[in-house]
Amino acid sequence: MISVFSQVKSFFVNLFLWSLFVVGLALSGAAKQIFDDNTQQNLATYGGGVVALIAGSRIAQKPRIKAFLGRPGTLWFLFLFNGAAAAGMYVAMDGVDRYVGAGMMGLVSLGALGGLVASRKKSTGGHPHRVDPDGPWA
Repeated sequence: MISVFSQVKSFFVNLFLWSLFVVGLALSGAAKQIFDDNTQQNLATYGGGVVALIAGSRIAQKPRIKAFLGRPGTLWFLFLFNGAAAAGMYVAMDGVDRYVGAGMMGLVSLGALGGLVASRKKSTGGHPHRVDPDGPWA
């Protein structure tokens, strides 16, 4: 049986991780509206992105989230949605933002595709073709 103390501790750790994730995303996305100086904007954008990336990777290691992200339906959605978002960013944006945004969303889409391929190989036992020991040259 799980103690009350460990449940409370787990709740606050999860709350802290999700808060860091949301604050990192918000800071990364709203740096131009918050800061006037270009250097401060860059620091807030990249710092917020790093904080969100670290917190998000810690959140993704939780068993429930990991199970949800590993489902084929979720992987298909992530693959298609992020691929469409990458194409939309490439068309809608200009300058360096076009390449960085489309490239990053494309990487997320390819990561989901890698998960789909890995889960397909795992379900077939790693051998997509039947191995015949007698073969055609036996």
